[in-house]
Amino acid sequence: MAVILETSLGDIFLDLYTDKCPKACENFLKLCKIKYYNNVIFHNVQKDYLAQTGDPDGTGRGGSSIWGVLYGKQARHFDDEITQKLKHVKKGTLSMANTGPNTNGSQFFITLSDDLSSLDEKYTIFGEVPEGEDGLDTLDKINAAFCDETNRPLQNIRVRHTVVIDDPFPDPKGLADHIPDRSPEAKPDKHDVDRLADFENPYNRHEGKSDEQVDKELKDATAKSQAEVLTMIGDLPSAEAVAPETDLFVCKLNPVTTSEDLETIFSQFGEIVSCDVVCDWKTGDSLQYAFIQFEDKESCERAYFKMENALIDDRRIHVDFSQSVSKLWGAWRKGDRSGQQQGFAGHARQPQGRRRDKRGKDEDDSRWKRDKFDKDAAPRKRQRTDRDDRRDRDRGYDKRERDRPRDRDRDRDRDRDRDRRRRDDRDQDRRRDRGDRDRDRDRRRR
Repeated sequence: MAVILETSLGDIFLDLYTDKCPKACENFLKLCKIKYYNNVIFHNVQKDYLAQTGDPDGTGRGGSSIWGVLYGKQARHFDDEITQKLKHVKKGTLSMANTGPNTNGSQFFITLSDDLSSLDEKYTIFGEVPEGEDGLDTLDKINAAFCDETNRPLQNIRVRHTVVIDDPFPDPKGLADHIPDRSPEAKPDKHDVDRLADFENPYNRHEGKSDEQVDKELKDATAKSQAEVLTMIGDLPSAEAVAPETDLFVCKLNPVTTSEDLETIFSQFGEIVSCDVVCDWKTGDSLQYAFIQFEDKESCERAYFKMENALIDDRRIHVDFSQSVSKLWGAWRKGDRSGQQQGFAGHARQPQGRRRDKRGKDEDDSRWKRDKFDKDAAPRKRQRTDRDDRRDRDRGYDKRERDRPRDRDRDRDRDRDRDRRRRDDRDQDRRRDRGDRDRDRDRRRR
């Protein structure tokens, strides 16, 4: 026994062939000595075939030999030590991984099955997992891991620590500078972002948590998933968007109830920023629901508890906290994402205030909202100017040219109707004359 690999699934004991493959064994031992393999993942696990690791980048394209670490990139690889006496005939065979002849670096693999002759004379075999040790049980656990289409485990499997039991090779010059005082601590890294971390329990993720905590986590996950779906279909500006906590939704109103009536009734609970009964855009009739925005959250909550099922204009109204985010869309489209007030991440709700209308006069925002459906207060349609006529003419929309086909069809239909009436009159005259002649002929016969 020369090295112990402590993995997240258990320990693997390795016996090295120091006499048959000294170069590969020296490279492996010195890399273990400088803790090069600590916290490295198994990036390639193929069931009943092999488990590959040794790349600090976790991509299968990185890693360097001990001489590359000490002397630079020109010494990153070392030559093969392939012999015909060493074959991949049993499970637990330890070999160097490469991308071609003489391209050995730091990556290695352990076979997970017997009689893998396809690997013979291609990879340097420099050790094995001895029989009767717990290492074979650990290999079985690795072999049972669930992997994606790239053969990477869905839950990371890591080499947490390496222990060198026996090292017969002298340390090369400069190695002492790379040996740490203590083993580096395992910390979550980029590989734990899209995978289950090696310390997570995928079968009982709520172990040690109370029922309230588990229920809250499930509700939060469901709400997040639903918000992402609404964002994809365009109903939410962002998955982090939340409805304002100062807005109430009131429904089941009497059609005669106006915005002023609701504002007067609800103002007893606090200052109201806006109160709008939603009306039909065409007829101006009430749609029997409204939105009320208070200055603060406490006033909104008082109104919610007191006005639920209250009687207004002979109707029992229903009051609830508004879930509408329509007010957030305008600022989102304009790119206002300062994120200082409640709204969604990266967005600030716009303060209510006075603004100037189209006629240049100051106008209260809530008052403008209440009156925008008033037919008498609605602005009149802008008169057409010569500029509009020139624009339409330039675009090929001259009215006379547009109506000419219609007039031609109308004249054709009128002429056709006139000809049809004339034919009908002539046919009627012929039938009348024929009848008269028949009556005269019968009279003469008598």
